[in-house]
Amino acid sequence: MAETKPTAPAAKSSTSVQPKKSSNAISWIAPVVCILAGYLIWRFGLGAAGNFTKPDLEGGFWPHHEGPKGGLIKMYEGGIIVPLLIATFLTAVTFIIERLLTISKASGSGNIAEFIRKVQYHLANKNVDQAISECDKQKGSVGNVMKAGLRKYKEMISNTELDTEQKVLSIQKEVEEATALELPMLEKNLVFLSTIASVATLLGLLGTVLGMISSFSALGAEGGGGAAAELSRGISEALYNTALGIGTSAFAIIFYNIFTTKIDHITYGIDESGFTLTQSFASLYK
Repeated sequence: MAETKPTAPAAKSSTSVQPKKSSNAISWIAPVVCILAGYLIWRFGLGAAGNFTKPDLEGGFWPHHEGPKGGLIKMYEGGIIVPLLIATFLTAVTFIIERLLTISKASGSGNIAEFIRKVQYHLANKNVDQAISECDKQKGSVGNVMKAGLRKYKEMISNTELDTEQKVLSIQKEVEEATALELPMLEKNLVFLSTIASVATLLGLLGTVLGMISSFSALGAEGGGGAAAELSRGISEALYNTALGIGTSAFAIIFYNIFTTKIDHITYGIDESGFTLTQSFASLYK
C-alpha cells in the first residue's frame, strides 16, 4: 500500500483592510431641516407684513398678503409650493457642500498620476517602505488603496508558502477589498442631487399649474377687464414656481456631473494603482 502524506493546510489570507465606521445622519436630518427652513424663509422672510401694501395680519399659517413691494417678494404669492422649492434648493446646497468636502478629502494632496509614478519608481528599486510613505503623504482614496496593497505586497515578498501567481492574486484581492470600502464613501448622497434634479422641475410645474388653475377660476367667476388683469398677474406669479424649479434643477445637475467626473478620476487612479502593484510584483518577484 502506498504511503499517504498529509497535505499542508492552505495558507489563510489575512487582510489589513478594516471597514470604515461612518454615520450618515445628514441624509435624513438635512431634508427635514431644509423643509423647515424653506417654510420659515417663505413665511417670515418673503411673507413679512412689511413687504406688502395690504398685509394679512391674521393669516396664520398662510397669510394672503396683497401688493408686494418688490419683484422678489412676488415669489411669495406663488403659493404653498414655493417653500418646498426653497427647501429643495437648500437641500441641494447642503449636499453639494458635503460632497465637496468629502471628495476633496478623497482626492488627497498632489496629483494622482504623479503619486503613482513615484510609487512605481520606489517599487522598481524594491523600496516598499518608501512607497508606503508616499501613500501617507497622498492621504486620499488612491493612497489608502495603494497602502493596503503595498502592505500585502510586502507580506508576500517574504511568503514562502505560495507561488508567484497566488501571491499576485492575494495582492489583487487586498486591493479589491480596499476599493470596495472606498467607493461607497465617494458615491454616498449623490442620489439626493440626482433626485432633486428631477423633482425640482416637477414641483415648479406643479406650482405653476396650481397657480394658473386659481387664476382661471377667478377669471370665470368675475369676468370683465379687471379679471383679465388679475389673470395676467396670477400667471406671472405662478411662473415664479417654474423659474425656481428649473433653476434648482440646473444647479443640482451641474454639480452632480462635476462630482461624478471627479469620482471617475479617482476611480481610474485606484484601478491604475492596483494594476501597478500586481504587475510590479509579477515582474520583480518571479
